[in-house]
Amino acid sequence: MLPALPDGDERELESSEEGGGAGEERRPERHGSTYHGLYGYRSRRSSQQGADSRDGSPAAETPSSEDFSLSLLDTNLPAEAETELHGFIAKRLTKGAIFEGMGNVASVELSIPEYKVGCYYCLFRQENLLGMATLESDITAPEYVICFLGGSEKGLELFRLELDQYVQSLKINLNQEQKTWETYVNPYLRSWFENSVCPIQRVVQLFQEKLAFLLHAALSYTPVEVKNSDERTEKDISRFLAAASLQGLVQEGTMTSLCIAMTEEQHKSMVIDCSGPQPQFHNAGSNRFCEDWMHAFINGAEGGNPFLFRQILENFKLKAIQDINNLKRFIRQAEMNHYALFKCYMFLKNSGSGDILLKIVKVEHAEMPEAKNVVAVLEEFMRETAVA
Repeated sequence: MLPALPDGDERELESSEEGGGAGEERRPERHGSTYHGLYGYRSRRSSQQGADSRDGSPAAETPSSEDFSLSLLDTNLPAEAETELHGFIAKRLTKGAIFEGMGNVASVELSIPEYKVGCYYCLFRQENLLGMATLESDITAPEYVICFLGGSEKGLELFRLELDQYVQSLKINLNQEQKTWETYVNPYLRSWFENSVCPIQRVVQLFQEKLAFLLHAALSYTPVEVKNSDERTEKDISRFLAAASLQGLVQEGTMTSLCIAMTEEQHKSMVIDCSGPQPQFHNAGSNRFCEDWMHAFINGAEGGNPFLFRQILENFKLKAIQDINNLKRFIRQAEMNHYALFKCYMFLKNSGSGDILLKIVKVEHAEMPEAKNVVAVLEEFMRETAVA
């Protein structure tokens, strides 16, 4: 089942029902400069904790500031601001508010022009030594705390999953060899904003009005093939499609069935050819819903704010979920009421996304005979309308 929108989300979407309000009402956020800080973390109680766990005693208590050390490994912050960041992370560790492998986002006040900035921070272990740590009790994998700073807490929270993935790539490749540090780790840390936050913005700027094709493909689970593209553009498109899809908001089985149904129905993927000065689309689809939201992105491009694009994308998905839930409610009513069936038809006709909505509810109601009959009637109505 798809989750119903909380009342607050529904109110937010009322002002941006057709897409345009999302870009007009939200005040652009200035993200300013971006920073990073990487610390080596060492717990002075690790050996004792290991002994306690073998004895079966309770888990260790929250560490105090004397139970660990933080050593600065790399940063682009000014010295005074780095000292303040160090203090912030130390306090979070002392309170037991940082867990291995789980990123968090908070606001921090630093002695930099932005003063208060959003800070993503995560504790992680060096990936390539985990096997040794399990085999030899005296060897523990090095641990680190990574911090990415820029924008606001609310802005970075929108990209927390992308930043989690960015840290995963870092931990796999991180080691203490100076050559690797200079050629990989330092450039990787300095590129976090470009690689994690800016892809959506770059896709909007690249495709402009053709963005509606990508939005339609993401909602309809249409396979997308990118040809003759550089690596960064191909990754940007992939990240945009992942961020725009309803993955995680529908049941996994429903999503799988939709992917199979779309592939079998279309027989071809949507192809994006980037060989020319402007990308060319083949086998592309669109609808009024996606075109309306495309204009919201184009309007938002004037401010050049990557956080705004992600907020518009989240509102786009929330509106799609709201429409799906409304249609499902009408279908339940139509099982017993012919007038409700007409309401279903009018809702589909006016939604601007009837083609996608019908496919989604058809898959979800495949094992429900009465609802399946309602969907079949609606499909017939929509076909007759299209022919007419």
